[in-house]
Amino acid sequence: MSPCYPLTMDLAGRRAVVVGGGPVAARRTAGLVAAGADVVLVAPFACEDVRDMVDAGTVTWLDRDYAQGDLEGAWLVHTATGDRSTDDRVAADAEAGRVWCVRADDASRSAAWVPAVARAGSVTVAVTAGGDPRRARALRDAVSVALDTGGLPVRHHRTGTGHVALVGGGPGDPGLITTRGRRRLAEADVVVVDRLAPRALLDELGEGVEVVDVGKTSGRHPVQQEQINQLLVEHARAGRRVVRLKGGDPFVLGRGGEEALACIAAGVDVEVVPGVTSAFAVPAAAGIPVTHRGRSRQVTVASGHEGLDWGSLAALEGTLVLLMGVSGLAEAAAGLIRHGRPPGTPVAIVESGCTPRERTTVGTLETIAELARERDVQPPAVIVIGTVVDLHAVLG
Repeated sequence: MSPCYPLTMDLAGRRAVVVGGGPVAARRTAGLVAAGADVVLVAPFACEDVRDMVDAGTVTWLDRDYAQGDLEGAWLVHTATGDRSTDDRVAADAEAGRVWCVRADDASRSAAWVPAVARAGSVTVAVTAGGDPRRARALRDAVSVALDTGGLPVRHHRTGTGHVALVGGGPGDPGLITTRGRRRLAEADVVVVDRLAPRALLDELGEGVEVVDVGKTSGRHPVQQEQINQLLVEHARAGRRVVRLKGGDPFVLGRGGEEALACIAAGVDVEVVPGVTSAFAVPAAAGIPVTHRGRSRQVTVASGHEGLDWGSLAALEGTLVLLMGVSGLAEAAAGLIRHGRPPGTPVAIVESGCTPRERTTVGTLETIAELARERDVQPPAVIVIGTVVDLHAVLG
């Protein structure tokens, strides 16, 4: 193939013609529709995918063979009839009318080519490989993974519309953040980070990204929640792309709902990127399934420092998971026993779950508070109460 000139085309509202009605023509038609083109399809038959687009009103179908004059007013034509003589005729008419023509049958005789495309948000990467479509697709797939995981520099360098993404970073291991979460981090101008977020990911941020640490520890909240809300709003209003990086999931005892509501009230665009919640992932990493056939078919998650109704919780069946409950562990155990939970109910405390510092302490409601004192158990920790804890001996 001779050297080519890569070009991105704005086809919105412009006429594009597709000749052919089979699956290949349907794929080309769908791409043109997505680009906003005024699509006319010429074919004596049309497959189901084409008919769906016709029924939706996004494609005009001329139910007949191709005829001279069908390219009148067209900016681009795709021919995919499967008949060499017809494709030759379409290509010749396009050449005479100075219309770019893409042939599906023979790339070497085409005047234009459709690349393999990877997209991530506003980033589009088109890949050609010298007429080798399988090679192009393999390269496209590799680029797509790198875009999705933030492996390529996708951060904007022009001021745009501000945006806030509430990103759940997972339970501790940086490998447990979602691919969308990693991409949002790679795009960020500002990262507002919690203490329990996967901080190793901050080392991967691009030069010039501002990091604001608002981490809280027990009894120490250097930045109040209202100030955090205001930080998010102010940075977004200045045109910056803001990531609020949290541990676990932003909507599971993480005040993500409050932050989202603050952004909405201020007219700031906000996106929630769910994360793997530590309430389930940390016990799993320690070999404790929070539900298990024959042991527990339901699970309750609660904040251990919120002044809970132990009577109501003791009456529930299944597994009880307490987050942020180390300081109130003795009160929790006593309250559950007082309201009817057997003193011998198994309990596990998993400290620093999904990190190299992970440690599990196992006891019962009757013994766990003393064991925690003896072992100097420290937050962050997830407390699991119920017979599923017995499985830690086998699975942990």
